[in-house]
Amino acid sequence: MSGTPEGPVHPEPAETHTAEPALTERHTGREEAELRDYRAAFRVARLAMALVDRDGVVVAANDSLGALLGTEAGALREQAAADLVDLASDGRTWHAYREVLRGRRSRFRCTRRLKHADGRSLWAEVTVAPVPGDRRVLLSIADISDRRELQARLRHLQMHDPVTRLPNRTLFFERLAAALEEPAAPREPHESYESYESYGYGRTGRIGLCYIDLDGFKAVNDTLGHRVGDRLLAAVAGRLTECADSDGYTRSGGHLVARLGGDEFAILVEDSTGTEQLTDLARSVLDALQEPFDLAGQRLSVSASIGVVERSGRGTTATALMQAADTTLYWAKADGKARWTLFDPERNAHRMTRQALSSTLRPAVEDGEFALEYQPLVDLADGAVRGVEALVRWHHPQFGPLPPNRFIGIAEEDGSIVELGRWILRTACRQARQWQKDHPRERPLFVSVNVAVRQVWDSDLVADVAGILAETGLAPHLLQLELTESAVMGSAGRPLQALQALSDMGVRIAIDDFGTGYSNLAYLSRLPVSVLKLDGSFVRGFQDEEHANAADELIVEALVRLAHRLGLTVTAECVETAGQASRLRRIGCDTGQGWLYSRAVTPERIAELIGTEPLPA
Repeated sequence: MSGTPEGPVHPEPAETHTAEPALTERHTGREEAELRDYRAAFRVARLAMALVDRDGVVVAANDSLGALLGTEAGALREQAAADLVDLASDGRTWHAYREVLRGRRSRFRCTRRLKHADGRSLWAEVTVAPVPGDRRVLLSIADISDRRELQARLRHLQMHDPVTRLPNRTLFFERLAAALEEPAAPREPHESYESYESYGYGRTGRIGLCYIDLDGFKAVNDTLGHRVGDRLLAAVAGRLTECADSDGYTRSGGHLVARLGGDEFAILVEDSTGTEQLTDLARSVLDALQEPFDLAGQRLSVSASIGVVERSGRGTTATALMQAADTTLYWAKADGKARWTLFDPERNAHRMTRQALSSTLRPAVEDGEFALEYQPLVDLADGAVRGVEALVRWHHPQFGPLPPNRFIGIAEEDGSIVELGRWILRTACRQARQWQKDHPRERPLFVSVNVAVRQVWDSDLVADVAGILAETGLAPHLLQLELTESAVMGSAGRPLQALQALSDMGVRIAIDDFGTGYSNLAYLSRLPVSVLKLDGSFVRGFQDEEHANAADELIVEALVRLAHRLGLTVTAECVETAGQASRLRRIGCDTGQGWLYSRAVTPERIAELIGTEPLPA
C-alpha cells in the first residue's frame, strides 16, 4: 500500500485574515450610513447646533441656528463660534471654552444674551461638548427667553409690594448691599437685573438714604379702615417716586424708592453728591406730603418724619447704614415729628455712651465702681459747717469719672436707681456716723441724700431708711432726704404716706431745686417738709453787685419769709461769691452751699473741716 491517503484530499481551512476585507467594507458602510443619519438629524434638528473645529471655527451649522440668529446657516461657516454666542466677553467663560476645545475639559454650559439680526434680544443657554470619536466639538444653543421672562415676572412679584407697586424690603436690601460693594464685573451678565454701573460706587463713592415714616398713619387705618389706608399708602408712594425722579442730582435710572413695611418707606441715593442733595430731597418729600390727598371722596392730610444719612460707601455696611437711619428717624420723631433730621455722629456717640452706661450700671454697683463725695452745707450766720450733701460719682472703667447728671436719669429709667440709691444711703449714713465717732466732742454733721421718686414707688423706702439707720447707728435727725419739688408737690397716697412716716421717724425732708417746679405754695403747708433748698437760678441773680436784680432779691426774700412762717429752714444753692453770701445772710437765709465754701470733696477732706475755723463767708 502506498502512503497516500485514501479518499479525497480536503484543503486546509482558510486563514481568518482572508475575511477582513469583507468585514471592513460592511463596518465602513454602517458608519457611513450612521454618519448620513447623523448629518441629516443635525440639519433638521429643532435645537440650534454647530460643529466647531479645535481652532474654534464653525465647520457646519444647522438651519435652527441660522433661524435663531436671523441668518442663513451657510453664512455661519468659517466664523468664530465665540463671536456668534459671545463666549469671549468674560475671562472665566472664555477659559472654560478654550479648555473644551483643547480636550482638557469634557463640557461646559453658560447663559448668554444674544442679538437677533432684526435687533431684538434673546436669552440662550449655550452648551459646548466634544463630539465622540471626532476632534471637533458640538455647540448647542437653546432659546430660554420665555423661561427668563417668566422668571423675571415671578421675581418682580416677589420683589415688589402689592399695595404700592414699589420695590419691597427684600429688593431694597439687595440693591443696598450691591451698592456698597466694590465695583466688580458680575460673575455672569445674566445674574444682574440692573446695569453694571448701578452696582458700583459710580462717580462719587458716596451713598445716601432718606428713611421715612408717616406720622399718625395708624389712626387712619383704625378710623377709616385698611382699604383707605392702602389707598393712602399708594398715593404716598406716587409722590415719593415723583420727588425721587425730579431730584436735580439724579443720574440715569433715578433713585430707588421702596416700601420697607407698614408705613415706612426709603429712598436710596446711589452716587450721592453730598449732604445737601439728601437734605434737599428730604425737604421736597415733606412739602409733597403736606399737600392733602383726595382718595375716593376722602380728603386726608398726612405728615412724615424723615431720618437722613449720607456718607462714603467705602467701609460702610448695610447694617450700619440702617442703624444710623433708624436712629435718626427716632430723633425726628422725638423732636416733634413732621420734620427731617440729619444723622449727627456726636449725638449718636452720646446715645451709644448712654446705652453702654445703661447696660453696665447694675453690675457697677456690685463691682464697687461708685464713690461718694461731699459738699459742705454752711451756716450763713457764723460760717460753721452744719452738714454735707452726698454726691455720687461713677468711676467708669471706660469713660472715667462721671458726675450724677450722666447716669442718674438712666438709673431712674431702668429702675437701677433703687439699688444704687440704697447703696448711697447706706454709705452716706455709715460715713456720717464715722465722722461722729472720730470727733465726739464736735457738733455732729447731718448728711443730706438725694432720693428719686421711683425709690418711693418701687421700694419700701421707709423700711430701707429704718434698717440702714439701725445698721449704722446714725440718729434719724442727722439724716436729710432731698426730693425734687416736682416729685413732692402734689404727692398723694403712697409717696405722701412714706414722707410722713419718715418725718415721724425724725428724718428731715428737704425740697430740692425749690422755685422751678409747681410752686404750689398752698400745698406746701400740708407736706411733712423741714427744709427748702432754693434753686441756684435765684442765687445767680445776686452775682452782679453793680447791676443787682431787685426782682430776684424780692422773690428770694418772700420765699425765705414764707418758709420761716411755716417753720422751715432755707438753704441757698450755688453760692459762689462773698457778695451773694452777704445778701443771702441779710435776707435771712439759713444755710448756703456752693463753690465759695467748697466743691464736693472726699470724706477725708470733710474730716479736716470738722472743728476747724468757720469757712469764709
